[in-house]
Amino acid sequence: MMYVLSATFQFVKKGYLLTVVLLLICACKTSTAFEEEVPLPKLYIANFTSQAPKIDGVVEPGIWDKASWSDPFIDIEGKKIPKYQTRIKLVWDQEHCYILAQLKEPHLWGNLKQRDTVVFYNNDFEVFIDPDGDTHDYMELEVNLLNTVWDLFLEKPYRNKTKADSGWDIEGLQTAVGLSGTLNDPSDIDNLWYLEMALPWKSLERGNPSGQIPENNFWRMNFSRVNWDHELKKGRYYRKKDSLGNYLPEYNWVWSPQGVINMHEPERWGYVYFAKSENTDTITLPKDAALLQWMYQQYRSQLKKIKTNQTTDSLITSTLNGNTIQFKRMTQNDTDYWETQSPQTKIIYKILHNGKLLVFKSP
Repeated sequence: MMYVLSATFQFVKKGYLLTVVLLLICACKTSTAFEEEVPLPKLYIANFTSQAPKIDGVVEPGIWDKASWSDPFIDIEGKKIPKYQTRIKLVWDQEHCYILAQLKEPHLWGNLKQRDTVVFYNNDFEVFIDPDGDTHDYMELEVNLLNTVWDLFLEKPYRNKTKADSGWDIEGLQTAVGLSGTLNDPSDIDNLWYLEMALPWKSLERGNPSGQIPENNFWRMNFSRVNWDHELKKGRYYRKKDSLGNYLPEYNWVWSPQGVINMHEPERWGYVYFAKSENTDTITLPKDAALLQWMYQQYRSQLKKIKTNQTTDSLITSTLNGNTIQFKRMTQNDTDYWETQSPQTKIIYKILHNGKLLVFKSP
């Protein structure tokens, strides 16, 4: 289905007022089912702890033993098994979110010591947090083997031509690294490193303005590990370069696959559920998790068309669990957005042109 809109513009060129009439062709795209399976994000259930773990890089028996390991990390695109295993655990209390990462690594090295430097130029571990899942106002934390921290705040993903705020700090953050091996010693083969973290809920309120601790609720999160091939020069570790002097690309291994080599598509992150009750057998992904993944597939497709001056689709339809769903392009107060209503929850979701997700309960 196609329809034609006319638009008139006036502008001045070399002293003449010119009027141009443009014919805009808008198309409606219809499909009867998903062209491919919608990849669902991972789910992790973080249990409440009445005793806080000590953040010292020594993994205490008892507290962390009560938490389950996550699935092993996968290559960021979700296709390859990393050569070194990475796993995480999370617990929480009324003051902090606690994270434990275990990273297998035969060569423990690092040289960046200044806070808020570009930590991922070393091997590192990274945490991404978007409390309300709207893909905006999210937080990132990176730590290397020297326990050097880079914490930053992003009002929008990088696709919106934004700049990260590296001056933002997680006040009261605790991090500690534990090594099974020797740091910066290439004469031996190492085993792994641990990273323990305590993130105060209060210090995350810039990304979580309500200040609500997510008790029995979901936050969108992901966890990443950057790993580099290395070379030795005079007994010291450096990132490896090719024959032309360019650094070899890093490896990106993640908990919940992104499908692309880009951590800054927050709509692809996983879900962490912060359970207060010990009965967690019935906890699953939110009912609309698959719907949101489908919506953002369409959004990214339409955004690509806009950037390449292609005709966008005014309506895309599909089916999900036997229900018809629609992705409609709308305009209100000169603002473009895409809208879908969930057939399951009746919630109305709107994705703005900049990718921000708005959620409306149906009347």
